[in-house]
Amino acid sequence: MTDLAAFVAGLPKAELHVHHVGSASPHTVAELAERHPGVVPSDPDELARFFEFRDFAHFIEVYLAVVDLIRTPDDVRLLTYEVARELAVGQQVRYAELTCTPYTSVLPHVEDRGMPIEAYGEAIEDARTAALRDFGIRLQWIYDIPGEAGMPAADATLDWALHHATDGLVGFGLGGPEVGVPRAQFRPHFAAARAAGLHSVPHAGETTGPQTIWDAIEHLGAERIGHGTSAAQDPRLLAHLASTGIPLEVCPSSNIATRAVATLADHPIRAFRDAGVVVTVNSDDPPMFNTTLNREYEIAADLLGLDEDGVREIAKAAVDAAFLPEADKAALRAEMDDYAPETASDRDPSASSGA
Repeated sequence: MTDLAAFVAGLPKAELHVHHVGSASPHTVAELAERHPGVVPSDPDELARFFEFRDFAHFIEVYLAVVDLIRTPDDVRLLTYEVARELAVGQQVRYAELTCTPYTSVLPHVEDRGMPIEAYGEAIEDARTAALRDFGIRLQWIYDIPGEAGMPAADATLDWALHHATDGLVGFGLGGPEVGVPRAQFRPHFAAARAAGLHSVPHAGETTGPQTIWDAIEHLGAERIGHGTSAAQDPRLLAHLASTGIPLEVCPSSNIATRAVATLADHPIRAFRDAGVVVTVNSDDPPMFNTTLNREYEIAADLLGLDEDGVREIAKAAVDAAFLPEADKAALRAEMDDYAPETASDRDPSASSGA
């Protein structure tokens, strides 16, 4: 391990763009596949091949196959707790905002394997409490509209966010394919969510052009942009993002795996940084893309030419952009400032029980 990789591995971090189901480790997916035999293989080698994506459409197909494994509150609880374990123990993540898509698991929209929204909420909250106790990681939720499911999904997700909110719910998002899913149609839903105090965090400009990002800002009141890859094509948009401080949630390996960007050398993260745009580094669906948050920081450091201080600063940008009280942000920034590899904590949260 290089010195910078060792620094990254121990650095306390925040993760802002990471999907609940998409973060399921191969071990968790295999366990769920054994519980619910079907399309998804439980054999590790077959599972690795299953996660080799041809393009974004194929990624969505595979993602939905894994979603189909989440059928009971016990499945939700297992998934959430194990995601927290990997983030905290494997990546030194102290705080994460998980993007959850209840529409794909909740009745009546999933008739054959769905659960009540109350059971879904209780499962993620139980795991959230256990993860804080066992691993020292604080989780919060973004409820995400699967855009390809249209208005029924938007209506249901908003209803759950407004009338069945859990203690950890802080944001309202929009994901899934962007082509053929205009952002403006969701304007009333985001307006209602924002009026209720939720933060607006839609995906935009990952597989479409800059206009999708403009639409997310102008129609949805976006406070952060998920991906925003195509912003580099529009100097006026870059200037707007820089002047308003709207951060981009950048996920380099994800963009390569889904073919949103051809190669890492082509990734626009440097253009974002050079334009003064706030950049946060994230992992999106890490096991599916054969990556980790640590790896994404190493990639960003290479693309941006960062040393240890530069990595620390980009990690603090995620804290600044997080939906946390300022006192909590200050405490996490202080922990980052105090961190040095030779004095990093040797604690092993995985030694605690509670799974």
